[in-house]
Amino acid sequence: MASTASSAPLIEDPKRLLLDLALQRELPELLDLLVSRIAASDAVALTRLWLVRSGEGCETCPMRSECPDRSQCLHLVASSGRSIVDPNQDLSRTDGQFRRFPIGVRKVGRIAATGEAIEAPDMAELPSWIAKPDWVRDEEIVGFAGQPLSHHGMVLGVLGVFTRARIREGCLDWLRMVADHAAVAIAHAYAWEEVERLRKRLEEENEYLQQEAAAEQGFGEMLGVSPALRNVSQQIDLVAPTDSTVLILGESGAGKEVVARELHRRSMRADRPLIKVNCAAIPRELFESEFFGHIRGAFTGALRDRTGRFELADGGTLFLDEVGEVPLDLQSKLLRVLQEGEIERIGEEQTRRVDVRIIAATNRNLLEESRQKRFREDLYYRLSVFPIELPPLRERREDIAVLAEHFLQQSRQRLATVPPRLTKAVARKLERYDWPGNVRELQHVIERAVILSRGGPLRIDLKEPNNGATPSALAVEAEVLTDAQVRQFERENLQRAVEASGGKIHGPDGAAELLGVKPTTLASRLRAMGIKRA
Repeated sequence: MASTASSAPLIEDPKRLLLDLALQRELPELLDLLVSRIAASDAVALTRLWLVRSGEGCETCPMRSECPDRSQCLHLVASSGRSIVDPNQDLSRTDGQFRRFPIGVRKVGRIAATGEAIEAPDMAELPSWIAKPDWVRDEEIVGFAGQPLSHHGMVLGVLGVFTRARIREGCLDWLRMVADHAAVAIAHAYAWEEVERLRKRLEEENEYLQQEAAAEQGFGEMLGVSPALRNVSQQIDLVAPTDSTVLILGESGAGKEVVARELHRRSMRADRPLIKVNCAAIPRELFESEFFGHIRGAFTGALRDRTGRFELADGGTLFLDEVGEVPLDLQSKLLRVLQEGEIERIGEEQTRRVDVRIIAATNRNLLEESRQKRFREDLYYRLSVFPIELPPLRERREDIAVLAEHFLQQSRQRLATVPPRLTKAVARKLERYDWPGNVRELQHVIERAVILSRGGPLRIDLKEPNNGATPSALAVEAEVLTDAQVRQFERENLQRAVEASGGKIHGPDGAAELLGVKPTTLASRLRAMGIKRA
């Protein structure tokens, strides 16, 4: 091993490496290319690359006590090598003891602080700055070269190479040249990432504005682009200009009130009030007073005259939400008003005529309720002149992203904060969920996520639907897996993530974002498991 290492060049085909570095645009691929090519030489034991980034993870950093300034530090972003002590050791991991270096601390930190290389081509005697002398002896380390990655006078990072052979001066010259070219390539990759970020942002803003414009023009307050919602809109267009009674059917939280407002907005009564009555929230003894009003002294507590909701809606629209909750013995009085258009306040003999268009909504099956004698059959037929069935959110998944973005913007005003960006990965996660609470649940989930994000990325905590679970996932719930099964499950999961992202590992909608891990961590796992990126 020693003889082979001593005769091997430090960098195999350095000219080709320089050319390949210039062709890379994606930063993770660039970093991986740099360390893996250098580590491919038999003379090299370990190649590592740290980049200067904002301080994070200080709470768990092994060197936090040595860090003078936690605003910036060196992050280990790429690593590659081979161990002769333990050939199975994964040296591509970036989460070990030296994953962070404070700038100015130890040899790597001093390189970043001064911009000057530290080179020990022949360590016959171990320098005092060696952190692990036993590791150096066991791995037969002979030389070290630490090069700053400088661009226009700014140190972007540090490249460190441990060798099992003496580093010749010609090899050091090539390594310095590679470090200089790598710094330029990294600076270009940063610029390219910024361009891509801005381009992606413009595309998403344009897409969102188009959706908003289409939703506003086509559906008014009814945000969405799905065929199911378009069908509802067409029904609204048909019945809105008439005075026919409309019964909106749908699950709780599906947006029945929004449909009612849209019916009123598109009607000939749009300049008159839309009055809402939540029938489920009215105490039984106050139903008549709430609907028809009362005069002073009509009953204990009636200290003044009160106008009922029917009178308030005169000339406009009355929306009876959760109409199935109206007590059975009061349904006959409601039916009379609908048929005759006349009301009497409690305690008053005067009959008042009202011109009201009725829109009712319920999440119950009123036809079945009438068959069970829990709802008047004649009232049901009077209300359901024109029924509109509003599909649940799980049947119009195309609208989920539009609604989520709308609720994000609402949170900006309500919470006085800048909401996180809704990525396509998060949107897909939202679309996979079944939403038993429909639009109302989505609104609450988004608001909760904005509050918990604290300026970070938007993270949605939802249970994955069972119908999308894989056999391996179901097995995890059903039985205890062996270590081999766990590794196989992890491998399959990584493969699914890579396939779902179209082979893209890094950046928005990449496999790393789908898995919720750092790109460098995912790249290490893929290499360790032998998974190729399509």
